[in-house]
Amino acid sequence: MQQKGPSGPQGFVVQPRRLPKAEASVRVQDFGEIIVKPTTENVEVQAGRCTDCGVPFCQNACPLQNNIPDWLGLSAEDEMREAWRIASATSTMPEICGRICPQDRLCEGSCTLNQSGWEAVTIGSVEAFIGDTAFDNGWVEPIRPLHERAQSVGIVGAGPAGMAAADRLREQGYQVTIYDRHDRPGGLLIYGIPGFKLEKRVVQRRTDRLAEGGVEFVLNCEVGKDVTLDQLRDKHDAVLLAMGVYQARALQAPGAGPGSTVAALDYLIHQNRRDLGEQDGGWHHAEGRDVVVIGGGDTAMDCVRTAVRQGAKSVTCLYRRDRDNMPGSAREVANAEEEGVVFEWLGAPKALMSKGGSTSAVRAARMALSEPEFGKRRDIVPVPDGDFDLPADMVIEALGFEPEAFAAHSPELSLSQWNTVAVARGGFATSLPGVYAAGDAVRGASLVVWAVRDGQDAAAEIDRYLKAQAEGVAA
Repeated sequence: MQQKGPSGPQGFVVQPRRLPKAEASVRVQDFGEIIVKPTTENVEVQAGRCTDCGVPFCQNACPLQNNIPDWLGLSAEDEMREAWRIASATSTMPEICGRICPQDRLCEGSCTLNQSGWEAVTIGSVEAFIGDTAFDNGWVEPIRPLHERAQSVGIVGAGPAGMAAADRLREQGYQVTIYDRHDRPGGLLIYGIPGFKLEKRVVQRRTDRLAEGGVEFVLNCEVGKDVTLDQLRDKHDAVLLAMGVYQARALQAPGAGPGSTVAALDYLIHQNRRDLGEQDGGWHHAEGRDVVVIGGGDTAMDCVRTAVRQGAKSVTCLYRRDRDNMPGSAREVANAEEEGVVFEWLGAPKALMSKGGSTSAVRAARMALSEPEFGKRRDIVPVPDGDFDLPADMVIEALGFEPEAFAAHSPELSLSQWNTVAVARGGFATSLPGVYAAGDAVRGASLVVWAVRDGQDAAAEIDRYLKAQAEGVAA
């Protein structure tokens, strides 16, 4: 199973998987991306490992259904511009997804090589390289619609779903305005994801492209507070709700209260603002402190790795299940362990201990997994006399996020049983005419790549709706 590569016979047997990372001792010194940018030759070799299998499992596992084998093959032959054309046809932000998607759970996890005992192709690294190369060479064309349309769309939320929808709608000539509560567009891409996974310049050039293409951003504007949903409906021909979910789940334990813990998103936002050059005197800093992060998702991994870079004395991740059952990416866990994070698996917070009015430790209960049952997730049960204490003068809660009070936006807006925005089956239309919803506002907290997919698909549905409206008026 060989492929002809740019420098002679190449293939997964001859060429091992290589994804160069900076050494842990070096990369924890700053917030730069940890993946070392590959050379064109490296990319050609790694892309050339693709077996071009008959059934592209990598593509099927990708929420965007990216044509991965096609752009891998083109990259292997140094046809980067054509690879970019194919990659950008299905994704509005390949260079971002290539960096932050959990490829180990998606495309690379489903790669035929991975399934048959060989290491997967470095799909994410190649995708990011294609996108970076396109920007560096001016192949990312500005948005210039063939025809301008008088109809306008208001988008609530400048995160990945809102940005993806704005890109597609502006290309169709609609007048697009994005409203966001923050002072910069980008949502969690800017303020939630640390620079060592996604440097801010990568997001900035995407938002710049939207602005230069005619998308208007109204920032520091919170829907429900600074403007109502009804006002947006009156102003625009269609509205897309893509505000994500930001309401943090709170720790329910004795000793937990105001000032005893730090919310994960607050912690990450403060550090990201500093990375953007802001000086915030009240920000949270882990230097010299014993830090315990409670939770096991990707946000928890972002927090523990941020604490290490801030110079924490010790960093421990406390998670109630074991490694095999944690929701976060296995790749991120491995990165965190390399950087010195200690994981306390099968440990659930029981109480916060204090000394002198400040948190001093987390008391945790040792847990065990119940016996497996077919079709059910294993429960966790306390181990008798298994309590233990973790020194902690800084506790970060990373227990996940829930929808905010969407009902306050409009009493006629139907919600699901999980308090996310309810949409029509197989679509994005809400209970309000002309109002659509996409991304985490509908799914709950999920992956960026799903938000991009939803934003693009919602834009297509809004396009059909507005064209039908225009034809009705013309008739």
